[in-house]
Amino acid sequence: MVTTGDTSQGKALFVKNCGSCHMMADAGTQGNVGPNLDDAFASDKKQGFSLQTIRDVVRGQIAYPEKPMPADLVRGQDASDIAVYIATCSANPQCGVTAAGTPPKAGTTTSPAPSGTTTTAGGASGGGASTAAGKQVFESAGCGGCHTLKDAGTTGKVGPDLDQLKPSEAAVERQVNVGGGAMPAFKGQLSDAQIKAVAAYVSGVAGK
Repeated sequence: MVTTGDTSQGKALFVKNCGSCHMMADAGTQGNVGPNLDDAFASDKKQGFSLQTIRDVVRGQIAYPEKPMPADLVRGQDASDIAVYIATCSANPQCGVTAAGTPPKAGTTTSPAPSGTTTTAGGASGGGASTAAGKQVFESAGCGGCHTLKDAGTTGKVGPDLDQLKPSEAAVERQVNVGGGAMPAFKGQLSDAQIKAVAAYVSGVAGK
């Protein structure tokens, strides 16, 4: 039995940091930049590899990544939690792990987050529900795994540093819809309202 990580916390961290690049059925992520993790470990599990062995493989890949996967995406216990979650739930769409969540701050009101996301109220550009909604999409879609954005507390290096780029709302909306380079297209994965919300959020807080 794998006892060196928290699968619930690992799922939340996976969705936030890894889901934009990796597909995994239990997490509900559709990224196609990196390997499909269900496919990657299905054969190993059929052959009887222990969860500890798979966990160790994943932990090593996080610690010593190959491009385009960024270095230092997560560290320490966070990396161990993600590794245990992947080992437990890859190739197992009915895994049943519930992602850990963070309650909203006192005195704020937010809409309920989808399973596997963390709801954060407020923001650098005026605060309020619209900023919170866009920030929630940024986090739940795993944008921080590839992009640096100070307001979201992310330091991804696969895609552009959004604080330096300071993109317009229209530019963000277009890029999220159609993708480009290593970035997958999110049209069909996110609703039009979610895409507009994240575009408004990024353009409003980038570089501030």
